[in-house]
Amino acid sequence: MKYVSKNQTTVHKNSESCIATEYPLEDADIDFATVELTGRYPDKGRVMNQMSKEVCLILKGSGKVVIEGKETPLNEGDVVMMEPGEKYFWDGAMTIAIACTPPWTIEQHKKVE
Repeated sequence: MKYVSKNQTTVHKNSESCIATEYPLEDADIDFATVELTGRYPDKGRVMNQMSKEVCLILKGSGKVVIEGKETPLNEGDVVMMEPGEKYFWDGAMTIAIACTPPWTIEQHKKVE
């Protein structure tokens, strides 16, 4: 078993509208974070993960994700999964729980267009 308390987390400001809280599981296969979204991320264009698959649960709020040009409305309780290489952006006011496999790294997260 692995346990991470809230006081062990690290907060990262990805943009003015995207604040991520990372939980250091120190696991080679999966990671976990929450994101507070208060607008569009990224501010313009799209992003993609070159290696990580993301599974995202909307904990509260609503908005949308646009993946490869397909817009999907999101509400509390919805789940979306993004495959490596898919280009996307978020927009809305949501709290999102995110697990990535393999663990997410900034080096494999790219802004595009």
